[in-house]
Amino acid sequence: MSEYLPAAGFPTTQWSCVLRAGDPADQQGRDALERLCRDYWYPLYAFVRRQGLDTEQASDLVQGFLADLIERRDLAKADPSRGRFRSFLRTACANFLSHSRDYDRAAKRGGGRTPVSIDLQDAEGRYINEPVHEITAERLFERRWTMVLLDHVLARLESEATRGGKPELFSRLRPLLEGHDVSQSYQQIGEALQMSENAVKVAAHRLRSRYRQLLREEVGRTVADPAEIEEEIADLLRALS
Repeated sequence: MSEYLPAAGFPTTQWSCVLRAGDPADQQGRDALERLCRDYWYPLYAFVRRQGLDTEQASDLVQGFLADLIERRDLAKADPSRGRFRSFLRTACANFLSHSRDYDRAAKRGGGRTPVSIDLQDAEGRYINEPVHEITAERLFERRWTMVLLDHVLARLESEATRGGKPELFSRLRPLLEGHDVSQSYQQIGEALQMSENAVKVAAHRLRSRYRQLLREEVGRTVADPAEIEEEIADLLRALS
């Protein structure tokens, strides 16, 4: 058995649940939407900030937009262009932003609800490290979406490695998953962890395989049809180039 915990099976596509959530009684769809919004609020924040809003304005608008979105009951009317949550969310936010009356009322949306807690210090700390060249708001959104998704994958892998009693091994091999070389050879890693060089190689191979599996699962949460997963992965990786 691998030192990393096996997958429990491909999860239900969360965005598919959201698209069926036109019935007010469909709590599953609403919960799925809230989870997705909670995971991916930062790309929206960066998207709005890049368009000239200040920190508090961007925070108020994003929270207002998400509260408005979660309270709406018309998601079941989604057309095929909403097949990917990423595309739907950016378009819907842009439309919300384009109407000044929506911004004026942003902080009041949802009866004052804040379905997604935005830590302004954390948000702005991340934003000031964004590229300062003329990257468009749309391109920045795509890049940040991809990086948030990859961070989720790495966090899941780290959690699995910790539960499997291999946190140090994961830490030493993690650069491989981030596109970097490891600082030590497999032999050196093995000597440090009392493992054979071959065992480290096998662990690295399994880690890469598990990474690909979890990447597909994370992307699968945000598309309506599992057949779109590979194309979506390709699109997201292009956003990093």
